[in-house]
Amino acid sequence: MFLIIQQAGWPIYLLLALSVVALALIIERMIVLRRDRVLPPRLLAEVIELYRSHQVTPKVIAKLETNSPLGQVLAAGLRSEKASREVMRETIEESGRAVTHELERFLNAIGTIASVAPLMGLFGTVWGMIEIFGAQNATGGANPQELAHGISTALYNTFGGLLVAIPSLIAYRYFRGTVDTLVVEMEQQTIRFIDTVHGDRQ
Repeated sequence: MFLIIQQAGWPIYLLLALSVVALALIIERMIVLRRDRVLPPRLLAEVIELYRSHQVTPKVIAKLETNSPLGQVLAAGLRSEKASREVMRETIEESGRAVTHELERFLNAIGTIASVAPLMGLFGTVWGMIEIFGAQNATGGANPQELAHGISTALYNTFGGLLVAIPSLIAYRYFRGTVDTLVVEMEQQTIRFIDTVHGDRQ
């Protein structure tokens, strides 16, 4: 591995740094965007049960808010439970926007890495081509060692750029779809919560 890095030249270090950042962000998003972490399975039912049994207190709301993203949205709804349906819905939507922004955190960074990595690989390729031309001497001959190094730099950097870009792009698309699905499900659960609160008043 170290020999390959040596043959690829200094531009590969930029790609290695980029790959470490991409891997860290992908692992972080995999942990944060787990469905059971964002939408705990029985949370809505438990909140409705607490509401109907009149056990909702500021302490319960504060605890719910730190439970999960869904809990944060439901806590906003409980704080405005005595308001009209429209006001409660607006409060929940405002909280939902903040939660969505948090769920989308680092996605743009992953997408940027997916776009930049091939360009950085191309930069290394061009640098390798410059080294190849630099290996030519005045008589038109070439130093075989310098020529081989230039070709290695060009090819390894092209490969490295694609190696970083492809998984990053796949991860970006996957996480984007995951966030969209989670947000839709969260909206459906909050609508059920609003219907329950205002349905019980009638």
